[in-house]
Amino acid sequence: MTPFRLGLTGSIGMGKSTTAAMFAAEGVPVWDADATVHRLYAAGGAAAQALGRAFPQAMDATGAVSRPALRRLIAADLGVLDRVNAIVHPLVAADRAAFLAAQTADIVLLDLPLLYETGAEAACDAVAVVSAPAEDQRARVLARGTMSEAEFAAILARQMPDADKRARADYVIDTRTLDSALAAVKDVLQDIRRRIAAAHA
Repeated sequence: MTPFRLGLTGSIGMGKSTTAAMFAAEGVPVWDADATVHRLYAAGGAAAQALGRAFPQAMDATGAVSRPALRRLIAADLGVLDRVNAIVHPLVAADRAAFLAAQTADIVLLDLPLLYETGAEAACDAVAVVSAPAEDQRARVLARGTMSEAEFAAILARQMPDADKRARADYVIDTRTLDSALAAVKDVLQDIRRRIAAAHA
């Protein structure tokens, strides 16, 4: 049986990683787009090898992709981003397909930060969006200490607004507290299992 593919997305600082871990704790296999890219960019990874041939100046001494160097190349020439995407996106899609082909679970979670921005909802049977008030989001991101206000604003500008994501989603997971998020995760899984049972009745 093909598993039910639930897409999980949400803007930066909305609690997506924490929520994905809650689904995993409920026994749902999780495919993580960010983790996949990190693996592909590591020394010896398929993307590192391909990008090394296309952009040798974007590599570090170990043979891994240097994200800062790659960002500088993209900032200097917007055409670089299209070439990078043309190399990386098929590799990510192949990894996702291999993950799905190996599954025996009734539900799987596809953790995709830019799900709507890349049109990946077409690969999902339903989409859940994590959401919290804007002031909570900002406080969480800045508390990490890894990003300035300007960098946070730049990332937000590239992401679909939270309100638009919530309007398009099948499920909205309130992440203001861990308890509210976990309750929503359990509700989502209960509803999906109801849908699966109805489809096979």
